[in-house]
Amino acid sequence: MRRRDFLAGAVALAACSPIPKGAAQSPSPEGLAAHARRSGRGFGAAVRSKLLRDDPAFRAAVVRECDVLVEEFELKRSTTQPAPGKYNFEGAEAIAAFAQEHGMGMRGHTLVWYAANPKWLEPALEAAPDAGARQKLMTDYIDTAMPRFAGRIAEWDVVNEAVEPDQGRADGMRMDNLWWRAMGERYIDIAFHRAREADPKAVLYLTDYGLEHDSPRCERRRTALLKLLDRLKGRDVPVDAIGIQGHLKPYKEPFNDRLFADFLDRLTGYGVRLSVTEFDIADLGGPPNPEKRDREVAAVGRAFLDVALANPAMGSVLCWGLSDRYSWLSTYPGYKWPDGQLSRVLPLDSDMGRKPLWEAMAASFDAAPATRYRVA
Repeated sequence: MRRRDFLAGAVALAACSPIPKGAAQSPSPEGLAAHARRSGRGFGAAVRSKLLRDDPAFRAAVVRECDVLVEEFELKRSTTQPAPGKYNFEGAEAIAAFAQEHGMGMRGHTLVWYAANPKWLEPALEAAPDAGARQKLMTDYIDTAMPRFAGRIAEWDVVNEAVEPDQGRADGMRMDNLWWRAMGERYIDIAFHRAREADPKAVLYLTDYGLEHDSPRCERRRTALLKLLDRLKGRDVPVDAIGIQGHLKPYKEPFNDRLFADFLDRLTGYGVRLSVTEFDIADLGGPPNPEKRDREVAAVGRAFLDVALANPAMGSVLCWGLSDRYSWLSTYPGYKWPDGQLSRVLPLDSDMGRKPLWEAMAASFDAAPATRYRVA
């Protein structure tokens, strides 16, 4: 299906100091989380402690719209472990305190990733005298972070972005990865088994991007992930859930609802939960008129979420951010507008107002059947 045809059809179908307490107003009218709850799901967003502390409008919007929070960067190891054996969880603790104050759940992002690692870590891996020492450099972080937040963080992205077929391996695994170089594919097994020991009650996620579109790139990535799951399940690795990041690019790659539904069905055949963990919709390449672009983005979001939420294994939906004011897509090369305008990629605009994408998301939540993995 051509992108133009999909957009036209979809439009028709869619028609670190402590955070102040008690600063947000009661949610009225109801936010996206209330719509998600009707089918037993949660809705949330990636946040930064500084924004919760310093931007009252953003803080109020988070309280109004969300019942799940994830740390945008304040549990990534480059932030939390500046030196060997030294940890700084101040930002993550502030977010956790805010979530607890407002009765919200938490996700942990991320324990093992090829990126966002402290500068000292890769040289330490290369200098490690044996396999046990290399493994310890990975598992020490799991052993420190997970017990600290046990009972507060219910879900963890244990391994993030393990596949990358474009790097040339027949099995599609990411080779440009310090953990792969240190331990091979078994780094994933080790991470999940250690995470299960560190917090037996947590739901353990394998997460990845580029799984959503009808394109050769995404088809290679879907195939690689399914083959990886075959191997992991064959080795009894405790992967509880798959995180579909949901970074949509409708003006670069088309979306096919049947293809995506079939992929989700194949995932559920492994007995795993599903969640959308980093949802946003890149708008670069769309119409110059922001109102028209907003309508098209909303149509894409509705089509994607209708398929995702139709699967009973699909649980919560989290956006990577909540307001366009702070989206990473306004600054990331290849996605930012050359004229400097903010990307319009999230349910709230830069003034925390609800956009057509918010309406589309609320409608998709309202129409969704119940999930088999209800939010507590």
